[in-house]
Amino acid sequence: MKNINQQEWRELIANDANAVIIDCRSEFEWSDGIIENSKLIDIFDSHGFMHETEKLDKNSNFYVYCRSGVRSVSACHILETIGVKNTYNLVGGIMSWQGKLIAPK
Repeated sequence: MKNINQQEWRELIANDANAVIIDCRSEFEWSDGIIENSKLIDIFDSHGFMHETEKLDKNSNFYVYCRSGVRSVSACHILETIGVKNTYNLVGGIMSWQGKLIAPK
């Protein structure tokens, strides 16, 4: 796992054809707004989290965020235990995000 700031996040994703953005917050938090192209996989739903992450392409690069940057660290570690090689944690989470947020679909 690599901890990255917002600028690094934007630059890496802009140049990464294998980027998968995971929002590991709860569905309730998700409804407050998301970073564009995010996939909700709630880490508090441990069974659901494991089920959904097992479906992911382990060769992708995973950019993970939560509310403050704590749960996303755990999510990155879990992803690594199932064979994901590249995980990136957004330092400060969505609370520190200064970019655009959109309504989830």
